Amino acid sequence: MRARADPFNLVATGIFFLAIAHTFLAPQFRRWARAAEERHLRRPASRLLDDDGNPVAEVSFAGQVLHLLGEVEAVFGVWAVVLGVAIGVAKGWTVARDYAGSRDFTEPMFVMVIMALVSTRPLLRLAEHCLQVFAGLGGATLGAWWAAILIVGPLLGSFISEPGAMTISALLLARQFYHYEPSRRLSYATMGLLFVNVSVGGALTPFAAPPMVMAAGPWHWNLAFMLGHFGWRAALGIMTATATYYALFRGEFRELNRKYARMGRQLTQGGGAYIPPWIFLVHVAFVAFVVAVARYPALFVGAFLFFLAFAQATGHVQKKIDLRGPLLVAFFLSGLVVHGGLQSWWLQPVLAHLGRMPLFLGATFLTSFNDNAAITYLATLVPGLTLGLKYAVVAGAVTGGGLTVIANAPNPAGQTLLQRFFPEGVSPWGLMAGALLPTVILAVAFMA
Repeated sequence: MRARADPFNLVATGIFFLAIAHTFLAPQFRRWARAAEERHLRRPASRLLDDDGNPVAEVSFAGQVLHLLGEVEAVFGVWAVVLGVAIGVAKGWTVARDYAGSRDFTEPMFVMVIMALVSTRPLLRLAEHCLQVFAGLGGATLGAWWAAILIVGPLLGSFISEPGAMTISALLLARQFYHYEPSRRLSYATMGLLFVNVSVGGALTPFAAPPMVMAAGPWHWNLAFMLGHFGWRAALGIMTATATYYALFRGEFRELNRKYARMGRQLTQGGGAYIPPWIFLVHVAFVAFVVAVARYPALFVGAFLFFLAFAQATGHVQKKIDLRGPLLVAFFLSGLVVHGGLQSWWLQPVLAHLGRMPLFLGATFLTSFNDNAAITYLATLVPGLTLGLKYAVVAGAVTGGGLTVIANAPNPAGQTLLQRFFPEGVSPWGLMAGALLPTVILAVAFMA
């Protein structure tokens, strides 16, 4: 009915699913990019000279374009441009401009800021110290670090935001786990487990995880409700899924633990250089303020600008703040916001006509192709949902948040930080396979 009322809905959804297909083809684009660059290197040397008379190294234009198309973080932004052109052709430039202006880009901006904040040396050092306590309970082995990061790290998402928890967990996994070169199977299992755990780890509170924020306000869910209905189930599911994977890969963990012990040291930010306590406090204060005003971009962007000045003034204990990753992730999420605004025509009717268990399974499946916050937001627009149906759709949305990189807003951040450990590129199929078992375990935890 809605497609007949406005046939452009089908065009917008077609472009959206082409973007999804593109994410699965990203590794192939990177292979084509490398081939194009190799062909370029075999060409005769450039005769172009710079102002000093030195030869200018030419780059392969085709290779660079293919590299861009092979960046998962760029996919939805690129296809958002295609969508904008399609809207302009079908309905006029004014409609395309007004549609882009009507989108809310608060979440992409927040993710960019929180990623940059929590990836600083003092906050990573503080997170390492906190998680070291939990890793010490298991003997501070590589396996103990792995379990501590994947259990405690995601649960922090209920307090410091899911993007913050994802950034800290991914950076610490890079230093304390991926650095020791686990097998490809364990690498994908760990990334899939991380994405699933972070997706549900924000379910303890109503104010930190975007899917919970979208639902808790309209449905008046407070902290006690969240803990009683979602929180304990999320924590139990995270611990069960993590313990299950540890048991399945226990042989490889024994080998990695021996390798970890042979190196005789732990990687720390800055090699363990001293950081004054007051700098830790200032960093924590910045993060606390940004999380508290997460829905007010003028405030958290302003705070971030002050933070950049502070980081420059304390550069002797900081590391260089690399904004490339946060900006790419923000670009990715902005593309999702642009596409997602035109998908309600089919998502909302689907959600409105399902029972409790079909709604849970449907939300879990649909989350794989749309941000889970969009799923919970659309559910709040459906009139007459009972408490059981509301619970089912939110539980399904967070349960499916690890199956694909687009299923949960922080996933692109995690993939960006860890993709250097996947020389062939992160395979969407490998990620889905790694996340499947934890997703099933969390589904049982929420619906048993």
